Amino acid sequence: MRLVREEHRAVIIGSGFGGGVAALRLAQAGVPVTVLERGRRWPTGPNAETFPRISGLDKRALWYGTLPAAVRPLAQLIGTPLNFAPYVGLLEPVLGQNILGVCAAGVGGGSLVYQGMTLQPSEAVFSTWMPQELDYRRMNEIHYPRVAGMLRVVTAPDSLVRSPTYYAARVFAERVRRAGYGLEKIPMPIDWDYALAELRGEMKPSYTNGDCALGVNNGGKHSVDVTYIRQAEGTGRVRVETHHHVTSVARAADGRWEVHVDRTDDSGTVLEQKILSTRALIMAAGSINTSKLLVRAGATGAIPDLPDALGEGWGTNGDRIYAWTNLQEDFGAEQGGPVVYGSKAWDDPHTANTIIQASLPPLGLDSRTTMLVGFGVSADRGRFHYNTTTDSVSLHWPRDGDATSHRSIQRRVTKMTKGLGVLTDTNALVNSTWHPLGGAPMGTVCDLEGRVRGQRGLYVLDGALIPGTTGACNPSMTIAAVAERAMDAITEHDIDTIF
Repeated sequence: MRLVREEHRAVIIGSGFGGGVAALRLAQAGVPVTVLERGRRWPTGPNAETFPRISGLDKRALWYGTLPAAVRPLAQLIGTPLNFAPYVGLLEPVLGQNILGVCAAGVGGGSLVYQGMTLQPSEAVFSTWMPQELDYRRMNEIHYPRVAGMLRVVTAPDSLVRSPTYYAARVFAERVRRAGYGLEKIPMPIDWDYALAELRGEMKPSYTNGDCALGVNNGGKHSVDVTYIRQAEGTGRVRVETHHHVTSVARAADGRWEVHVDRTDDSGTVLEQKILSTRALIMAAGSINTSKLLVRAGATGAIPDLPDALGEGWGTNGDRIYAWTNLQEDFGAEQGGPVVYGSKAWDDPHTANTIIQASLPPLGLDSRTTMLVGFGVSADRGRFHYNTTTDSVSLHWPRDGDATSHRSIQRRVTKMTKGLGVLTDTNALVNSTWHPLGGAPMGTVCDLEGRVRGQRGLYVLDGALIPGTTGACNPSMTIAAVAERAMDAITEHDIDTIF
């Protein structure tokens, strides 16, 4: 196998929210940056067929392989094929002890497939679950608004919500109000004119039929690849290398960082191997993959003297997903999406949760079902372990982890749907999270700016930096805002001394 050695001034592993923010801000500070992305680009446009559809999944859906055996009951429930040819697909299911984590691949990371809720926690909830030294008030004035501006977040227009395929959203709103809970529209990084154009017949349905669970083919979604990454590449200082699968990281004898990479084709065949050397390495491969790389590097001695707490502080963000089936209410075979309404219960920051309604993707039949998703808060944490026999890292989660959070969400969901249909708790079938957080958290492993303690030039700027929860919100907004805050400090203090 051909081996290539390269020198780079700054290397970022991953192109999601953390990696996208870091790439843009370093480039604006004058630093040439190489971004390594294991997946491919997913260009969209009106009437494109870039992303797979739930009704006819193919190899584009999965990262190099098949669903783990523990996921098959859930896959069979929604009629999903179980085996695909190897491909640089969108989603990597990672099965741990008592938990299944879902990781994204592709330029833009998780922003390609997330529904788009752009939620900012309240000061009380944020300060209860995140280090108070982050200074919520300053983040509220500077960093959260900066992210909202970059993603161009807005709520869905009433004219869209009144349309026939958004009936499920209107039913959810009515049930929330009847239960006595607060209701509000959820800010989304979407140009809703695309959805309105679909209603006028100018584009084939993508938003208005809910067929956007694995990416929006028509475009109009302000994901990281078309916001942060596009602006970063526009500076001329950022190079995004796709199909670059990082296999390990190490610290060289001279103190620089070595990144070992397999460059592959779409099927995963290794075309060449690379060793990239750099003075500054930013880990932004997502909570699970960043943690795995660092835990293995520490256990094998590839990076000596990593903090003892590395691998700890991992959480699920309190995720809970329900299928709500109501034979007396026709939600519609096609349900407009991705998300319109949500209900927050944030008065008590120790039990805070948010519940949203999400469209069920079109499956070719009317199951009279829609989806309800909850995000909670929980003090339960898992950790990563290195196995010397297999030279691999596995994720361990307590059997009853998040039980208190789940009961809090269950009570509210049950009250909302009382007397109307049946709730199916998908987490009872397969305990899963689409929002893994922690593994290299601030406070114990990193400082607030993501600098790994005792490791000059090594940074963590993704979900691994977040201590287990983002405060009853999906994590994207907070991950990006924390990265923006960190990059303000890094570009001010570290450019001349580290980079």
